[in-house]
Amino acid sequence: MRLDPDLHAALRAEAAARHMSLNELCARTLAEHAFDPVAGAFGPVVRRALGLFEGALVGLVAFGSWARGDAAPGSDVDVLVVVAPGIAVTRALYRRWDAQPVTHDGRAVDPHFIVLPDAAAPVSGVWAEAARDGIVVFERGHQVSRHLGHVRRQVLSGVRRRSTSHGQPYWATPSLEVARAKS
Repeated sequence: MRLDPDLHAALRAEAAARHMSLNELCARTLAEHAFDPVAGAFGPVVRRALGLFEGALVGLVAFGSWARGDAAPGSDVDVLVVVAPGIAVTRALYRRWDAQPVTHDGRAVDPHFIVLPDAAAPVSGVWAEAARDGIVVFERGHQVSRHLGHVRRQVLSGVRRRSTSHGQPYWATPSLEVARAKS
């Protein structure tokens, strides 16, 4: 890679000051920034969510048509905003988000606030949709990825099934549907 001579000299000086090679400095610097979610493509979304929740933000998952790659021209970007237990998900959260909306990829970001459930909780439809095609864009401690894996295993095993009614998807538990049909 060709660098401007002044930049190259500055990097060499920084590497010498840190007692490391130029290659090591560049590798460490790239590694620090390559995995920084605030510096990444979803940075504005991550910053907005961190501004609302700080340490209570568990993760962000982009899902829906944008994540699948089949968004229509007017589609938004659906983002599951996962918060720690104890955070009340109220209409006020949506109003706070709407007061300073954020965009990604030239599209409005539509937040879906949700509390990270415990492992024994039933799987909700929004978690099932996010597990279907979601992209984790930020998380702490891999809790969101682990929960999405749990949901995917339920879908793959047939415990949860996606159906459609009047053009709208919903998620059902087949054993409960059979029990309801018999009663």
